[in-house]
Parts: sequence; C-alpha cells; structure tokens
Amino acid sequence: MTRSIRPDAVLVQAVIAGALSFAHLHDLASAAGQSGWKAWAYPISVDLLLVAAWRRLRNNGPSRLAWCWFLIALFASLGANVATAGFLDLANPPALLRLGIAGWPALAFLGGTLLAHSAGDPAAVTAAAAPATGPAPEPAPEPEPAREPVTAADDTPALPAADPAPAPASAPAPAPEVAVPAPLVAHARKVAADHEARTGSPIDTDTLRARLGVPAPMADAIAAQLA
Repeated sequence: MTRSIRPDAVLVQAVIAGALSFAHLHDLASAAGQSGWKAWAYPISVDLLLVAAWRRLRNNGPSRLAWCWFLIALFASLGANVATAGFLDLANPPALLRLGIAGWPALAFLGGTLLAHSAGDPAAVTAAAAPATGPAPEPAPEPEPAREPVTAADDTPALPAADPAPAPASAPAPAPEVAVPAPLVAHARKVAADHEARTGSPIDTDTLRARLGVPAPMADAIAAQLA
C-alpha cells in the first residue's frame, strides 16, 4: 500500500525563508572580508544560537537570559536581511559592519555556553518558594495566679506530700507539613521531566533540591507530590 506524499505549505515556507536568510548572512560575511568556509559558518552560527535560545524558552519557561540571546540572534539575522537589500554598499562595507562580523564568533560562543550550562532563572523559583509573611500575632495576656485566702495559723504539723505519679510518656508530635506553592510544583515537574529526558532515570530528592535551591523538608514535600 503506497502512501501519497503531500507537501506541507508551512514546511515549504520555512525552508524557503531559512534558505534566503542563510544566503543573506553569507553574503554579508563575505562582503565584510570573511571568505571561503568562514563565510558559510556565520549563518550556521546565527541560526543555531536562535534555535538554542528558543528551545531554552520552551523547555525551562521564560527567562531573561534566553530572551536576551534570542533577541540578539534575531537582530543579527534580521539585520543581515535588511543590509543586503541595498541599504549598505557591500562593495565598500563600513568599519562598524566589519567590527560586528569579526566579533560575532566570540559573542555567539558566549551565548551558547551560557544557554547550555546555566541553570533556570532562580528569581521566579525564589519568589514562589518564599512563604507569605504577615504581622506576628500579639501574645495573649497570661492569667494572674489565684490568691489563696488568708487563714489563721494552724499548729498542726503538715503531713509529707505524696510523690506525684509519673506522667505517661507522650507520643512524639508529628512533623508539621510543609506547604508547597503550586507554581513551585509546576516548575519542579518541568525540571524532573528534563532530567529524566536527559539521563533516562527519574530525578532523586538531592538533585531536585540542588536544582530548585530549596531546603530539604520542602524538597521532600515536592518529591512526594511528583511521585
């Protein structure tokens, strides 16, 4: 049984747009003095940085780091498309363009390293994990001890008081439950899913606590909800 192959319009449009952007970046790098394989490496570097930033946004949620490098790569790609449309004289490129093309490899290497090896944005996790604080309740006033009525002196010797019976041993109080905010649990599920996708095994409590930056009791409570 043969299956008919139908072209996807969105995929065709993406291939065409990517090829045009790739060619514009190559032409711009070549005009700035980069020849041979180096001119072809520039569009690959820009597109890979753009894809890495977008993947970080999808997997770990919005963060200032991912948005920053996504906009830098988008500006580089969009700027190359506009520059090759006749706005710049590519036969005599300006010095600022040569400077940007020459410094791009170091900038792209820095962005790729930060996106690959930095943890999620700790600001959102810290804000979600911080317990709500309010004014401390005022302590209740202590009751005054009852005064014994004054009686006449009694010469009868008092009998020795019996030893009080030992109090029964009480059971240890149960540990208080740790309240975990819902946004923190949702973020923990993403971290656990990413860990299992990369390593093939579920995340343990110590790794979860290190990734989230929360105390051990809260990490145990989060792990119990993820189980």
